[in-house]
Amino acid sequence: MTQATTTALHTSKITSLPLLARGKVRDNYAVGTDRILMVASDRLSAFDVIMGEPIPGKGALLTQMALYWFDKLGNICPNHLTGDAPESVVTPAEVPQVQGRSMLVKRLKPVPIEAVVRGYLAGSGWKEYQDSQSVCGVPLPAGLTNAAKLPQPIYTPAAKAEAGEHDENITFERTVEIVGPELAAQIRDISIAIYQKAAAIALEKGMIIADTKFEFGLDENNQLVLMDEVLTPDSSRYWPVEGYADALAQGANPPSYDKQFVRDWLEQAKVNGKPWDKTAPAPRLPQDVIEKTAAKYREALQRLLA
Repeated sequence: MTQATTTALHTSKITSLPLLARGKVRDNYAVGTDRILMVASDRLSAFDVIMGEPIPGKGALLTQMALYWFDKLGNICPNHLTGDAPESVVTPAEVPQVQGRSMLVKRLKPVPIEAVVRGYLAGSGWKEYQDSQSVCGVPLPAGLTNAAKLPQPIYTPAAKAEAGEHDENITFERTVEIVGPELAAQIRDISIAIYQKAAAIALEKGMIIADTKFEFGLDENNQLVLMDEVLTPDSSRYWPVEGYADALAQGANPPSYDKQFVRDWLEQAKVNGKPWDKTAPAPRLPQDVIEKTAAKYREALQRLLA
């Protein structure tokens, strides 16, 4: 696999292809009418705000991890990879921006639902549970604690928001209204099946996938296709198994391989003497937070590939 480069890429500048969109992390370019070049930058977003400082090597690590999972999960759901080399569609001068951090994928009709699966009680789910003993309308048993494993994984979808807006948690019934009962049920069932298989693989590698989100699209035959990134530390909450039991006993957040490290720092960050209000611009990330975050991404990939 291509090694992550040390030169950080905050924003790609591919001029030989039309820019379709810049997301929180990925820059998407049109390749004809049927393919998209997805370039994973080193940008990092937290609380739906893009940080000003990139995390060196992050885009390459995310891409390698997504490719690992696409390979493992192909028997559950087809994915959007074309199998073509991303370097083949840009100019030689643009190859360094693309190499190791890009995917050349099929152009699909996106389904406007984020398929979230939770196997553990964490983050906003834990906050909601304390108020209502449920998460996104899914009732849960009494007596659960922060980071507790759920009796079985639950599907808690969200409606995709416009850039800069927060995704909105919705009920399964609402997804039925958006895409119809058959597709809504298919997305739910496939998402839970993918999570269960991935969680079992990760556990063998010494990692817990507490929760994750998937995105899907429809191809020209209206077949459901897994797209975007999959099971990276940007879209999933990864915990090392060591340390989990102690954190659970203390009711604390377990150590993580994902953006939680940055989120925790931002929660206590001050802007003009006041707590940050989670709107742009974000506070400037200190160098040690950048380096520790990069190290966590690297360790997650190394464990997975070991």
